[in-house]
Amino acid sequence: MLVVLVLLLVVVGVVAVVLGMRARRAARQGESRAGVPQDPFGTGDQDSLRGDPRALKAGDIVEIRSTTYTVRGSLRLDEGGWGWSEHLLDDAKGTQLWLAVEEDPDLVLTLWKPVTGVGAPGEATVEHDGRTYRSGESGSATFRSEATTGLDAEGTVRYHDYEASDGALLGFESYGGAAWEASAGEELGRYDVLIYPTAD
Repeated sequence: MLVVLVLLLVVVGVVAVVLGMRARRAARQGESRAGVPQDPFGTGDQDSLRGDPRALKAGDIVEIRSTTYTVRGSLRLDEGGWGWSEHLLDDAKGTQLWLAVEEDPDLVLTLWKPVTGVGAPGEATVEHDGRTYRSGESGSATFRSEATTGLDAEGTVRYHDYEASDGALLGFESYGGAAWEASAGEELGRYDVLIYPTAD
């Protein structure tokens, strides 16, 4: 009987030590996670359900307001350490649009459609399609091209963005010193975009 009691005490002691070690390890892991700042407005849950636009790449499928597009290629742009991406989208009818993805600091998704007959940027306001657009951001950036974009593998781009009072956007870009190209833009809501990534 004494032997059984001693064995029982040894087993209880071992279990107590193992549980104590697990509790300390869990506490240390919790402390290390607690030290990492978390964005209170982060989109982690939305990204797990709808796909992460920041991870878009050629071959991925993107659904925007029930229209399905394939990512043909991507531009990775950098202006003084601040980066964003623009993705060339193509639908089954051959319509090509660009989806810009940036964090400023929140996730911003903008759909751009090429337009003609707008002229060149530079003025404080530009008239197009019955709207008056006011000058906003302008500058230049370097870019790196991935897959099919119709542009060089790398280079520079000048840009000038305008915005109308109703939030409509008008952007101008000049790649490698070529003529200005204009696009009409619309900011999308996070729930407008659903991503089906391809396997790596």
